[in-house]
Amino acid sequence: MLMSILWMILGMVGLVFGGEVLVRGAAKLAALAGISPLVVGLTVVAFGTSAPELAVSLSASLKGNTDIGIGNIVGSNIFNVLAVLGMSALVAPLVVSSQLVRLDVPLMVGLSFLMLLMGLDGEISQIDGGILFGILVVYIGWLIYQSRKEHKAVQEQFAEEYGVKEKMSPVGVLWQLALVAIGVAALTISSQWLVFGASEIATYFGMSELLIGLTIVAVGTSLPEAAASVMASLRGERDIAVGNIVGSNIFNICCVLGLSALAPPSGIPVSAEALRFDIPVMIAVAVACLPIFFTGYSIARWEGMLFVFYYVAYTTYLVLEAVDSSWSDPLAVMMVGFVIPLTVITLAVTTFRALRAPKTTAESKAAE
Repeated sequence: MLMSILWMILGMVGLVFGGEVLVRGAAKLAALAGISPLVVGLTVVAFGTSAPELAVSLSASLKGNTDIGIGNIVGSNIFNVLAVLGMSALVAPLVVSSQLVRLDVPLMVGLSFLMLLMGLDGEISQIDGGILFGILVVYIGWLIYQSRKEHKAVQEQFAEEYGVKEKMSPVGVLWQLALVAIGVAALTISSQWLVFGASEIATYFGMSELLIGLTIVAVGTSLPEAAASVMASLRGERDIAVGNIVGSNIFNICCVLGLSALAPPSGIPVSAEALRFDIPVMIAVAVACLPIFFTGYSIARWEGMLFVFYYVAYTTYLVLEAVDSSWSDPLAVMMVGFVIPLTVITLAVTTFRALRAPKTTAESKAAE
């Protein structure tokens, strides 16, 4: 048992290290190749922070631990929005760009619904995986097109963050290539440790692999997103904090789920439990972003606190349900019958007021 916990801890540490090294090396190489700084940020960086999820889900899919893989994707998306975005907003109110409201968040919502529809037959087939990955290719193409319109301030922001302005010697290029190789190796090995430790712990406690994937594994693989967004919020780079989360969630569904379904010949099965509860929760969380983002193109501290509260309640329910606690049903009734409806009414009222109010300075800046 202690060895299983140790393997999980080592796996999480290795995933964080591998993801960070991969992002740094790949971002500088992409910039040297003449790729736009905005595209580097929205693709290479988003992919790098989602690389732990990809490594774990691919490893779990190939080993037959499909519930861990699906739970990792769904749990990571829920954790990213409720916990990471919520904590980032608690640090400082977040400003949301108009592009996120018009394109990226609706895409995240649409992909969440698409995942549910694809899984209704009990599996995500190879064809489904190909469709998801194809959507990712189109999305990246659109980002490249949009990058031609990026502002000088955006270029300077990413240049400062990832050092893309500095010239690099051949030795420096080789060092960045080495960092990418080290990052990929660390992700590959660490993902195997994490999946092994998680499956052993699930077996020991009699817990489902889906639950382990939704909680421990999902949090572990989402640490890069958490670190990147919270630090960006502390540094005042609030748009990056939000964009990283939304971009990572899109990558999780299109890339992580798509490639995980393409890898095995028969695709990956989706459990009835995930279809009944967890994927709908992921959809609800994605949809909840829309009215919040519409209210003045910002995420206030009270909205961040609400997100964090919901994540604590969701995780508490999962644990209580797993141990057959008598408290699980009252908690579900309280959330569904009182807290969620009250939140919906509050957000509907604030959205209505925001849409009727004159355009503010914050909204004007977000639209630029």
